[in-house]
Amino acid sequence: MAAHTSEPGDLASLAFRVSPAPQVITGNRRILDFNEAFQRLFGYERQELLGQLILRLYPSRADYQAIGERCLSWLHKSRSYSDERFMQQYDGKVFWAHADGYTLTPEEPFRLMVWHFERIDRSIRATVNLTPREREISAYIVNGLTCKEIGRKLGISHRTVEVHRARLMKKLTAKNSADLVSKIIVLS
Repeated sequence: MAAHTSEPGDLASLAFRVSPAPQVITGNRRILDFNEAFQRLFGYERQELLGQLILRLYPSRADYQAIGERCLSWLHKSRSYSDERFMQQYDGKVFWAHADGYTLTPEEPFRLMVWHFERIDRSIRATVNLTPREREISAYIVNGLTCKEIGRKLGISHRTVEVHRARLMKKLTAKNSADLVSKIIVLS
């Protein structure tokens, strides 16, 4: 049996690269490195993300800013932060994700962090009283589908979808479609 000659650093690098858990290393919210599972989850080529702000993976700038502020506030008390949020793949599809972040620089939390993302395949958890059908339709609205497209996917009339969408607008006090999408995203 041959002795193993790999250096510990080489093994750690290999373990990070092939880990089944999607992981990314960020520096001041810029993507410094990520593993193969992270690349598969988001669908980007490596060169498309390296050096980019992690904003590229959020469905909106408002979501990026709100989560960043909440995270930073928490990291001043603890080295780790965890939440559930919408994230966006390369193809534009928005999905639920559980995110866990750990700072390696507690004095400046965003300077160097390690993040783990996990896709969550379930309906929106609303803090307002949404019906199961409204939660289901909300997920399609966030992904940019029209009422007709949602109706086809759910096997219901597009008019029925329009009624549910109008109820969502009212319940979430949304002024327009962009505001509705933003408010649905904030529900995460």
